[in-house]
Amino acid sequence: MSLLSLIFGNKPKTASVAKERLQLIIAHERNGGGKADFLPALQKELIAVISKYVAVAPDDIKVSLEKQGNYEVLEVNIVLPEPGNAR
Repeated sequence: MSLLSLIFGNKPKTASVAKERLQLIIAHERNGGGKADFLPALQKELIAVISKYVAVAPDDIKVSLEKQGNYEVLEVNIVLPEPGNAR
């Protein structure tokens, strides 16, 4: 462990934090009957995070949860702008 990490601490990576949140949400929903009440909140959070890096409109991000056999599939569709429009 370096001296800087001891002083300032380690900041968790955004991707790993997002992955953990999604795992918790999906595990919680599976135990609670599979209601998809979390999807609007998840969509708002995704818009906020993605907007930090790319200019996207709220309508450009769609989140859905569907059951396919024994699996539940969380699908996230993002319409990205043309190259050169990133922040």
